[in-house]
Amino acid sequence: MTNHWVDIRNADVILVMGGNAAEAHPVGFRWVTEAKEHNNAQLMVVDPRFTRTASVADFYAPIRTGTDIAFLGGLIRYLIDTDQIQREYVLNYTDAALLVDEGFGFEDGLFDSYDAESRSYDKENWVYQTGEDGFALRDDTLENPRCVYRLLRAHFDAYTPDMVSSICGTPVDKIMRVWETLASTATPDRTTTLLYALGWTQHSLGSQIIRTAGMVQLLLGNIGLRGGGVNALRGHSNIQGLTDLGLLSNQLTGYIAAPVDDEQDLDTFLTARRRAPLQPGQVSYWQNADAFFVSLMKAWYGDNARAHNQWCYDWLPKLDKPLYDILDTFERMSKGEIYGYFCQGFNPLAAIPNKAKVSRSLAKLRYLVSIDPLNTETAEFWRNAGEYNDVDPSEIQTEVFRLPALSFAEDDGSTVNSARWLQWHYAAASGPGEARADTHILGALFTRVRELYARDGGAFPDPILGMAWNYKQPEEPSPEELAREYNGRAISDVYLDGQLVRRMGEQLAGFGELRDDGSTASGCWIFAGSWTEAGNQMANRDNADPYGIGQTLGWAWSWPANRRILYNRASAKLDGTPWSERKSLVWWDSVQRRWTGADIPDFPVDSAPTRGQMPFIMNPEGVGKLFASQGMAEGPFPTHYEPLESPVPEGNLLFPRNDKVRYNPAARVFDQDLEMMGTWEEYPYAATTYRLTEHFHYWTKHVHLNAIVQPEQFVEIGEALGNELGIKEGDWVRVSSKRGYIRAVAVVTKRIKAITVGDRIVHQVGIPIHWGFLGLARKGFLANTLTPFVGDANTQTPEFKSFLVNVEKDTSGGRT
Repeated sequence: MTNHWVDIRNADVILVMGGNAAEAHPVGFRWVTEAKEHNNAQLMVVDPRFTRTASVADFYAPIRTGTDIAFLGGLIRYLIDTDQIQREYVLNYTDAALLVDEGFGFEDGLFDSYDAESRSYDKENWVYQTGEDGFALRDDTLENPRCVYRLLRAHFDAYTPDMVSSICGTPVDKIMRVWETLASTATPDRTTTLLYALGWTQHSLGSQIIRTAGMVQLLLGNIGLRGGGVNALRGHSNIQGLTDLGLLSNQLTGYIAAPVDDEQDLDTFLTARRRAPLQPGQVSYWQNADAFFVSLMKAWYGDNARAHNQWCYDWLPKLDKPLYDILDTFERMSKGEIYGYFCQGFNPLAAIPNKAKVSRSLAKLRYLVSIDPLNTETAEFWRNAGEYNDVDPSEIQTEVFRLPALSFAEDDGSTVNSARWLQWHYAAASGPGEARADTHILGALFTRVRELYARDGGAFPDPILGMAWNYKQPEEPSPEELAREYNGRAISDVYLDGQLVRRMGEQLAGFGELRDDGSTASGCWIFAGSWTEAGNQMANRDNADPYGIGQTLGWAWSWPANRRILYNRASAKLDGTPWSERKSLVWWDSVQRRWTGADIPDFPVDSAPTRGQMPFIMNPEGVGKLFASQGMAEGPFPTHYEPLESPVPEGNLLFPRNDKVRYNPAARVFDQDLEMMGTWEEYPYAATTYRLTEHFHYWTKHVHLNAIVQPEQFVEIGEALGNELGIKEGDWVRVSSKRGYIRAVAVVTKRIKAITVGDRIVHQVGIPIHWGFLGLARKGFLANTLTPFVGDANTQTPEFKSFLVNVEKDTSGGRT
């Protein structure tokens, strides 16, 4: 989230798109209801289904799954053409005025320098024009045809209301109602907040959908203001913490990009991450990457990390491909290239697309380790469960080890919620039987592996033997020790401008105290400040709200630096005064000569407005990016492409002459998986997966009460499709894709309407994900039996939200 849960109540318009907050986040949804009740906010929902969120909305518009960029791209065109943008904000706080390289281009669905064989772009021209001083050139009149603003308008020229309606299946009048309502917040005293979840991320274009939403908010002037922002509603209580701590293979902690093959020396690595300013005088805080990285190496390798050995940089693996993502892992596993797999808090047989491929891949392992509080389908992938898991155990030689772990309620520690708040919790009960904390399991494994390396040697034992592991109980590091380590400490006295700011051994007060000379250690630079000399800030429980706007800075601790709304300098004009008193958040105090207000300024507190530093301090431009430069795989501007499996015979209606851009030309897909894609002739219906309030992923089918309230697998189809196929409420149906089938009870509903795409009627099917062949609920099929093995080009998140199926009335007699 750029903002936070409580801040939703400050919005004037709330758009829920790519999520179903009332059902999937029922507690957090209270802030939506508060916005409606106390702020007279309008709630708008755009979704393939008339969801529980839509049922309490002021307005609902249907949409075909996978077409969100067309809808939002049309909105961008509308905002520019009607001049309903926050012009002063756009000119000063975005890159709208910057000039783009003359070599950059876009034609018939493709950007310049596309390589069809590798399905990737060169990106050399995806940069700004620069002067002799190295700074980006700009045109503040916004008239130059090479300025970002003009290129943006040209890019979305074809996204007319009629075209958007043809692609999305949304009636034009409903499109205009949503667009007009959002445009009403292009004024300084009104804001829109955008709430999304997996309905945006789980697409082959998921990252670009979210970027388009950010671009809309930049044009409206809604980033950095209260009641604004682009806010991800996370699907787990600690998914935010997972990414913060670098569990993705292409990142170190704190979103430091991991080293790649052509960065064999430290200077090359750091130069690529320092990000010098592209406009004069900008903060460009990644210039401090040296301090972040060196402090991380000191946390990991202690005294072994020194300047003369590049702070142990040589010990880090260097990526030979962009990302060792989960799709790549199971692709290599399917080829027999992976011998063993540790599966911690994860159920890939249920959570990775194309269950058949996942099952075949697991069967090629020598061993599989499952670390989980509950038994999972993955741990029992080898067991025959009839048609729910039709395998032959005698042909599977994989040895499976189950290591029972504690649940979150059985251990102390912190979780990071969607709003970036680190909140400390305490164990409510002891774990059952032999269950251990994850840290205990991993600590014990590490110490034993290190003992083996010390005794027997190995190909490269240095990183294992050299790891700093100075915990009181090496086999069981405590949550408190780990939290203090992530925060960071002074290894020797730390000085600033000759003044002592931190004594040796003290906890650091924040990332501003990190140094690149080896005098500080911090396991995650953005967590610096969470456990200081004053104690555990994550355990703070002061809900005082002195400004009455939901800014409870004494409750828990938020990264970075306890700032609750990112880029909040943008809530004030160039001169430091608020855009409006109604939306005031931080402002320049000309008497105290510092930034102050209801939030911790996300900005140098002593940087006077006259210095000209802009609000987006992590970007080298200092401003929000409408033009993504080289940051995205598919291009600097989002483009509508169809899902890999599309119900539209004509392909991409925007570029009907170019079949190469039917779907995302940079999508993450392997050649053999392309052969497993269905066509609209065989599988005519567009399907999407979703979640229910009564269940949580694949966990709660083990809970008796949850199994009672939602006992049996079902799929949701519209009345029109039910009538067409002769299916009524309660009938059993067979839903199939190119990859397999499931059988379930049909819920025939008014919630899913047939929509018109081009000149064709398209029916959509909703498939809840929660069932499997284990647990107390009635056995069901894993929904990922149906889904395609393809992912987003940037994050590689699988496309669970858009695929093709066929639906037939099942005459086999119901459940087995």
